[in-house]
Amino acid sequence: MSKHHRSKKRGTQTKKRYWQVADGFLIALFTIIATLTTYLVMSHHILNVKGLNWLMVIAFVVILAVATFFVLSKKLLKTIAVLLVVFSLLTGVFLYLTKTTLDATKRINESSFYSQVDMSVVVHKDSAINNLSEVTTLEAPTTSDKSNVEALLKQIKMDKGIEPSVQKVDSYQSAYAAIKGDTNKAMVMNSAYVSLLEQEDDSFRDNVRTLYTYTVRKEAEKQLKPKNEDVLNLYVSGIDTYGPINNVSRSDVNIIMTINFKTKKVLLTTTPRDSYVKIPDGGANQYDKLTHAGIYGVETSEKTLENLYDIEIDYYARINFNSFMNLIDVLGGVDVINDQAFTSRHGNFDFPVGKVTLTSEKALGFVRERYSLAGGDNDRGKNQEKVIAAIINKLSSINTITKFSSVLDGVSNSVQTNMPSEMMMDIANKQIESGGHYTVISQDVTGKGSTGELPSYAMPNSQLYMYSLDDTSVSTAKAAIQEVMEGK
Repeated sequence: MSKHHRSKKRGTQTKKRYWQVADGFLIALFTIIATLTTYLVMSHHILNVKGLNWLMVIAFVVILAVATFFVLSKKLLKTIAVLLVVFSLLTGVFLYLTKTTLDATKRINESSFYSQVDMSVVVHKDSAINNLSEVTTLEAPTTSDKSNVEALLKQIKMDKGIEPSVQKVDSYQSAYAAIKGDTNKAMVMNSAYVSLLEQEDDSFRDNVRTLYTYTVRKEAEKQLKPKNEDVLNLYVSGIDTYGPINNVSRSDVNIIMTINFKTKKVLLTTTPRDSYVKIPDGGANQYDKLTHAGIYGVETSEKTLENLYDIEIDYYARINFNSFMNLIDVLGGVDVINDQAFTSRHGNFDFPVGKVTLTSEKALGFVRERYSLAGGDNDRGKNQEKVIAAIINKLSSINTITKFSSVLDGVSNSVQTNMPSEMMMDIANKQIESGGHYTVISQDVTGKGSTGELPSYAMPNSQLYMYSLDDTSVSTAKAAIQEVMEGK
């Protein structure tokens, strides 16, 4: 054999060894990416539709087996390298989108593991007291907010080594009146009650100074899996607040979303925020307006509605409407049918009768407005239902399901839910498998309003507007919820 042929043969063998090494590296890389993807997909029920997740795993195994066979037999090495690069890129993109989706659901879930309130020591702005060490007595509602007050006092003792005595009052409202009447006094303040005091005195924040603050965190109750996987009751609590989504605050929107996955029917039941109802837990089973249930935690609002409608609520979704409406822009806007013309105070938007296309900013004006509406808070509730129904219709489209990752990422900082990520994936899988749109219907309970006639447990000395629910209206709403749950 000539030197030329021997040299050519050695060159060919060298190239083959090079491509074998390259292919070996690419096989190892693809194996890592495929393994990570398989773990995430299987452990979080992703693509658990018609065996798609198992088909993906089989595809990974086949690709690796074929690639390994050709590399060992030293055939089609360049082709295998190109294919491995392509498959690695495609799988890597899918892995990235999957991880992004799971991170978003994790953020949404983690905020539901605990709730928090800021407990503070405050004085009147004109008080001569400038330091916590100068406080000898604190005005505090030790009956209605006992655990939070005790947590604050315990922290003050640990942190500052001081033990101020407590002057018991019946409410934060009474404590505020005390420090306004005597600037030498100090009071305990729960951040969840600030909005209530601002109803009485809109300059409350300007009238007080904070000497000390401690954030009290409480672990949430663990949620049990729904008894019926084909039916779901979701409590949607809408808040307008600043700060973390898990801050305890009033709930201005209270909607029960009853979903029947078999019949593809969704019923939205709105209960007006001022409804005069019995509030359990921190509300001591006393009557008060529904929105006040939120100051004891979202679970208390949930239990209040469970008792009102004789149902079990499986999960809740707590929504900050300030930022949640950004989802509407992610979805490309939504259309609603407006049945009365009005101009919103928020944004000064004009909404004519008929079909209206909403951006996020317009939607915020649409769902917030009540003063320009003939039915006040009742009509506002109906408009909130319309926007939620429009969002559901967009989310139930196949095109939107494919953008599940971007949708979740868009709302992850403005939604708090105790629905596990696996359950979210199962719902998405059901929609991918069955396709089609959901029929969304709405109902709201009615009654009669009055001001100053009914007492408030949270604000005992206030002349508040209360909405007494009509028993027949509540019974009708109960029956409608049961019909959807039973698939009728």
